[in-house]
Amino acid sequence: MKKILFLTGTRADFGKLKSLIQKVEEHSNFEAYIFITGMHMISKYGMTANEVEKVGFKNLYKYINQNGFDSMDIVLSKTIQGLSDYVKELDPDMIVVHGDRVEALAGAIVGALNNILVAHIEGGEVSGTIDELIRHSVSKMSHIHFVSNEKAKSRLLQLGENPRDVYIIGSPDLDMMKSESLPNITEVKERYEITFDRYAIFMYHPVTTDVENLPRNIKETVDALIKSKQNYVVIYPNNDHGSSIIINELERLNGNKRFRIFPSIRFECFLTLIENSMFMIGNSSAGIRETPYYGLPSINLGSRQHNRSKAKSIFNTKEECSSILRLIEKAITCSFDPENEFGEGKSDELFMKALLNRELWETPNQKIFMESR
Repeated sequence: MKKILFLTGTRADFGKLKSLIQKVEEHSNFEAYIFITGMHMISKYGMTANEVEKVGFKNLYKYINQNGFDSMDIVLSKTIQGLSDYVKELDPDMIVVHGDRVEALAGAIVGALNNILVAHIEGGEVSGTIDELIRHSVSKMSHIHFVSNEKAKSRLLQLGENPRDVYIIGSPDLDMMKSESLPNITEVKERYEITFDRYAIFMYHPVTTDVENLPRNIKETVDALIKSKQNYVVIYPNNDHGSSIIINELERLNGNKRFRIFPSIRFECFLTLIENSMFMIGNSSAGIRETPYYGLPSINLGSRQHNRSKAKSIFNTKEECSSILRLIEKAITCSFDPENEFGEGKSDELFMKALLNRELWETPNQKIFMESR
């Protein structure tokens, strides 16, 4: 029986890994293990390790990889140390990592240096800021790639990856979006005490390569939200360098009845909130992936998601109050057809099909750079 270790560091990557983990746990050929770390273990961001536990997966291991003062390089080193110790004990056959977080980089490093197959979910994409460097670094340390689309595969081939090791499965969050088990909007509003009939969703993360401009950018953005006189569901940023600047600015919204602010929202509930919103605003990947899928407008602020999607429903602008206000007015009145660049909602099935392919498990640990033809 093959042991497959999934590494999760945030509410977002667990939401995307969940359907894959379920498939593995249900299959008699495999055992699923989950290494829970990162934001999951921080009470300031909702201690979402509790949400992972509530799903009911069997083999969970929780590890605190940071305190409130650690920079990203220190978080990386701590994660490597903790994961390395766990891997020595577990001896997994594969480590599965997702995206562009430092926890994913730690997982790829530990796997590669211990001759364990590393599978990377959603490599080959552009992320902007330091995230893009991390994502491509994870890809180069990984042996197997499960990507969202042909564009992502093409970028990996540019990086010298072997096309034999790249599997197009789509984005796993679409599995959840198409699921019939999502809660309805009434249930979600009751759970989170959201009383708005009409609302937008705001999520804004630090751009770690431009922290010096973050105070101005988030102030301009919050100014625009207040002046728009719309209702907003606000979700805390991730815990990258600069997040405290954003959280401090969000304190201006305390007591304002037009805003409901949450450290975290369960992924399934978050999807239901997006589907029933007027629009999304911020710089989260949810505005690039999930929102266009529902045919809803999204206002993408700044450079964090630069060139990641060309959906017609995405409005791009700098963090300037007047520009943001104009786009909010536009978003309220616009309608779009749903767009999908990231698969058909069958990622879990395609992932399992690949795992059941004997050739996948014969992938060599020694990688070879493939010259372009």
